[in-house]
Amino acid sequence: MDILIIGGTQFLGRALVEAGRRRGHRLTLFNRGRTNPGLYSEIETLIGDRETQLERLAGRRWDAVIDTCGYVPRVVALSAQALKDRVSHYTFISTLSVYPIQGAPQRDERAAVLPLVDEAVEDVTGETYGPLKVGCEKAVEAAFPGRALLIRAGLIVGPWDPTNRFTYWVTRTARGGAAIAPPAQQPIQFIDVRDLAEFTLRQTEARAAECYNVSGPAARLNFGDLLAGVKAALGSDVHYHHLSDAFLREHQVGEFMELPLWVNAAAAEGFMRFSIGRALRAGLRFRPLAETVRAIDEWARTLPLDAAKPADLPREKEAALLAKLE
Repeated sequence: MDILIIGGTQFLGRALVEAGRRRGHRLTLFNRGRTNPGLYSEIETLIGDRETQLERLAGRRWDAVIDTCGYVPRVVALSAQALKDRVSHYTFISTLSVYPIQGAPQRDERAAVLPLVDEAVEDVTGETYGPLKVGCEKAVEAAFPGRALLIRAGLIVGPWDPTNRFTYWVTRTARGGAAIAPPAQQPIQFIDVRDLAEFTLRQTEARAAECYNVSGPAARLNFGDLLAGVKAALGSDVHYHHLSDAFLREHQVGEFMELPLWVNAAAAEGFMRFSIGRALRAGLRFRPLAETVRAIDEWARTLPLDAAKPADLPREKEAALLAKLE
């Protein structure tokens, strides 16, 4: 297939490019040339802003487009409308954050999504991210009725992850020693970026007009079992102290980003236990956890010591928490 990828040089975009090349597709990238410029010098790259320079796509046709970086409905509508007569199929990378954080476990694709209260709001924040993605989905479906694939991705992990949310647990485990962790029973869902890319491409190839919750693993997983698996994969001597929600709140530990992926019990059952049955029936598969962990560890060891870490529990704060346990 001739596939246009909007983005293509960061994290999921990279994984899609690598998977697309393995699967023999002819790829074209469209991006601003700001993130990892020159990464794929052998692949045709059209440099332009998707909001103001869509004319750079004029005169071209593709079998499909995969949009990895749409966040504002108005902007996504511009690209969808510009491509609707020149592309047969539109794949939009959305998010499980379209659903309210509070909710019943095992919500599927029919569950209620967040409303976009003010359509004039375009600032992407923690509060607006999910509702804006809902608006983006609607813009794509309006331009491509019966020709749109919506991938509602969960927590994406793997090499080149810029967030450090899952990577933190790999690097912390590798460091060893006593460590702080969320409650062992907290459920956790995530997907290796390479598995997400493969599933997305297979569904794009099939021109699926579906909406999928895409996360994993297939069976329920909790934080204790996850960290035990990470420890075994790395052969680490780490010893995790799984602390209660109450203890963590009392000592002013920040959820999700400061102590990466910690979600309090009131939200965890809904936020980390979405139904992925539809994607599993469509062929979603997962590589072993150890393979994901070792790939992240190998990549993380190449990073400079001062690399930005949006999600991170500072060592001095962890040491202070550990001291309170003595």
